[in-house]
Amino acid sequence: MNPINRRHLLNRFGMGLGGLALSEMLAADSGGVDRGVLGGTHLPPKAKRVIYLFMSGGPSQIDLYDHKPLLNQRHGEQLPDSVRGGQRLTGMSGNQSSIPMVGSPFKFAPYGPSGATISELLPHTASIAEDLCLVKSMHTESINHGPGVTFFQTGSQIPGRPSFGSWLSYGLGQGNANLPSFVVLITKGKGGQPLGAHLWGSGFLPTRHQAVQLRAAKDPVLYLGNPDGVSPASRRLLLDRLRDLHEHQFSATPDTEIQARVDQYEMAFRMQTSIPEVTDLSGESAATLESYGPDVKTPGTFAANCLLARRLAESGVRFIQLYHQDWDHHSGLPGALPKLCRETDQPAAALVRDLKQRGLLEDTLVVWGGEFGRTNYCQGKIQPNFGRDHHPRCFSIWMAGGGVKGGTVHGETDEFGYNIVRDGVHVHDFQATVLHLLGIDHERLTYKFQGRRYRLTDVHGHVVKEILA
Repeated sequence: MNPINRRHLLNRFGMGLGGLALSEMLAADSGGVDRGVLGGTHLPPKAKRVIYLFMSGGPSQIDLYDHKPLLNQRHGEQLPDSVRGGQRLTGMSGNQSSIPMVGSPFKFAPYGPSGATISELLPHTASIAEDLCLVKSMHTESINHGPGVTFFQTGSQIPGRPSFGSWLSYGLGQGNANLPSFVVLITKGKGGQPLGAHLWGSGFLPTRHQAVQLRAAKDPVLYLGNPDGVSPASRRLLLDRLRDLHEHQFSATPDTEIQARVDQYEMAFRMQTSIPEVTDLSGESAATLESYGPDVKTPGTFAANCLLARRLAESGVRFIQLYHQDWDHHSGLPGALPKLCRETDQPAAALVRDLKQRGLLEDTLVVWGGEFGRTNYCQGKIQPNFGRDHHPRCFSIWMAGGGVKGGTVHGETDEFGYNIVRDGVHVHDFQATVLHLLGIDHERLTYKFQGRRYRLTDVHGHVVKEILA
């Protein structure tokens, strides 16, 4: 009888799937770059990477990007029933005896080739208007924060689906063998709605596609460094023996999670060198540091995270997700919103400029936005320090670089800022468009789970071709 080795056995049984998984595991052990399940793109990509600046809490488009003079003229008047159209309100304002419209206390001016109206709270963002594609007609079904953020990040309002970055990691793989394809950065010390790990988890995809969160600490990744007395050579020997044990386990139980475990051990070993290098800002010029603002030297600030995002993009990380919380202004908006803008305006604009100066903006897509917008009416009684409720019917985001038309405005809302009147963009349309810019047909990046093929855009989504360069 001819002897049969483990690899041959795995290839003969299970239609070769066991051998395929083992081959991928061994390839990962060798330090090779994961090219993703697609092995390439469906169409020529305009963008190679995404930096997503997520403003958690729902920034007020009425006070930042979607100027409505009529609201100032009719300040204090009731929102007409014909405008509301019987649409649902949240429990926080649905029982109000009146819903008085309230104009923005901030001044607006036109900027860029399109004449996009931008608030005085965002002077730095206004200065890069020629690079921005301002989408003023976003809409969503989600009316509360948890489902709203989850919808944008995973394509479903219910937690459990793979996140945006995980889909890209699964489909396109890594851009750098020594760094994860998906990284999350969260501004330190912010309040507001909590952010759960499901927002950057891999869901039913293999766990190696979940994000790595970089912390604002001496050790950006927990447990990455070697304990005292353990040398790199000792760690390498330990991983080699551990790999042998996992191969033994895999021969009895061909489970993809065994492969994922080995991948994560090996990635952690490589990150022991790559993470300290990419997070070290000491080599940045004084001019670059100054451009991001005074907070850039404080780890964990939005400014520091924006600069780190540029360094990660430069190093080949495919999807970099920044979260900045506390945009949920049910009250105190006139005092709180300027503070949030001071924290984010200059760093976000500096990021776009920095990428552009380095020749990276043309293939890096930068996105700014939250999970929904704010109402044109006041929550509670009108007062000097008023607030606005959640509004999913229309809100604004902007995109820059990566194949979108700069200096443009897409979509339009009515004169009350309550409904979309032209070129609406749903969350799934936004997701389909981002995938398209990365060279992916959103209908063809799928994963079979529990008898059904899933995708980021579920069974919806259309590419917004009007915003493509």
